[in-house]
Amino acid sequence: MSIGAEIPYGGYWSTPFCRWQGDFKNLHALSFASHVLRDELRERDWSKNVFDFMVLGNTIPQQHSFYGAPWVATLGGLEGVSGPTVSQACASGIRSIVSAVGEIEMGLATTALVVTADRTSNGPHLYYPDPEGVGGGGKSEKWVLDNFSYDPNGGHSMLATAENVALRHGISMSQQHDVAVMRSEQYQLSLRDDCSFQKRYMRLPFNIPNSRFSKVVGAIGTDVGVRLSTHKSVAGLEPVVKNGSVTYAGQTHPADGNASIVVASPEKCRELSKDENIRIKILGFGQARVGRAYMPEAVVPAASMALKMAGLSITEIDAVKTHNPFAVNDILFSRDTGFPLERMNNYGCSLIWGHPQGPTGTRSLIELIEELVERGGGAGLFSGCAAGDTGMAMCVTVDSS
Repeated sequence: MSIGAEIPYGGYWSTPFCRWQGDFKNLHALSFASHVLRDELRERDWSKNVFDFMVLGNTIPQQHSFYGAPWVATLGGLEGVSGPTVSQACASGIRSIVSAVGEIEMGLATTALVVTADRTSNGPHLYYPDPEGVGGGGKSEKWVLDNFSYDPNGGHSMLATAENVALRHGISMSQQHDVAVMRSEQYQLSLRDDCSFQKRYMRLPFNIPNSRFSKVVGAIGTDVGVRLSTHKSVAGLEPVVKNGSVTYAGQTHPADGNASIVVASPEKCRELSKDENIRIKILGFGQARVGRAYMPEAVVPAASMALKMAGLSITEIDAVKTHNPFAVNDILFSRDTGFPLERMNNYGCSLIWGHPQGPTGTRSLIELIEELVERGGGAGLFSGCAAGDTGMAMCVTVDSS
C-alpha cells in the first residue's frame, strides 16, 4: 500500500515537557496548546487559511474540552477549521496522525494539523450520578490517579503490566537499570551545544505564560523535572512493589506539555517545508493488542505490522524511537526484533523526559524525524504501548537528496 500524505520538514513543534505539579501545572492544556499554535503560525508566517482539517489528541479532560478540535482551532487563530478529537491514551499521537492521513488520502483535505495536548497535573475529579445506587449516591473518579492504578479490564495497575512482562521474559532489575542509565546518557546528547538538537523543533528558552495567557511569568531552558540515572544513583534502589523488579529509575514520570505536527499532500508539503530538498514520507502504521496485563509486549506486534505495511524489515531501519514508560519495553523490543538497544532512542525518549500521554508519541516521532535528517536520511520506526494492552507504530523515511 502506498501512502500519499507526507510531513513537511519543520512542520512540527513541541513544548518542553514538565514533570507533573511543575511549571505547567496551572495551564489549561488545550488553551496552552492553542497559545503555542498561535506563536508557531506567526513565527512561520503561515496564513490562517493554510489548514483545512485538524485532529486533536487529548486524553485528560479539561474545562470545555467537550468542544474539542474546533474550539482549539479557533483559539489558535484557525477559524473555520474542524475535525475530531482522538483519545487512545499513550497512543493518541500516532492514532491522531492516522486520522489525518486518512482524511488526506480520501481527498477530504489537503493540509491537516495534528495537535496533541495533555496535563496530568491537577487532573479532574469526576462524579457519576447513580440514582439507583444505595442512598441515591453515585461514583467518583480521580481521572489521572485512579486510571494509572486500576485497569477495569482486570483490576491491575500500569506498573503491574511491566512486572508481568519482566517476570515472563526474565528481565532483571539490573538489566532495567542498565537501560535507564543508557537512555539518560542518550538524552544528554540532546542538551549538548546549548540544546542544539532540541532547538530543531522546540523554541528555547521557552517562555511560561500565566494561567490567563496574558503575560510571561518565567522561562525554562529545556525539560523540567528530569532525573538522570547513573550506575551509582540506581545502585541502592528498591523495587516499587515488594518482590518486584521495577524501580523508580525503570519507569517514566507523568508530565505536562503539548506537541503538534502537520500532515499534508506532497504539493502542500513543498510549500510549507523549511527545506524543499528534504522529504518526509509516511510508509506505514501498525496496531496491536496483547494479553491482559501485558501492555509492554504490544510494542513488538505493532512494530511488525507497521514494517509489513511499509515493506521493510527491521534490518532496513536506521533509527528506532519507542514510547517506553518502562525500561522493560526496550529490552523486550530489542530481544524480539534484534535491533540493538544502544541504537534505539538516541537523543531522548519518554522514559527520561516524561509522559504527558497524548503528546508523548508525537514528540517521539518529531525527534525520530530530526535524527534521520541529521544522519542524512533513512528509514525510521516508532512503536509504543498504551492503556488497554494496546500499541501503535509508524514507519517513515527521510530523503534529503
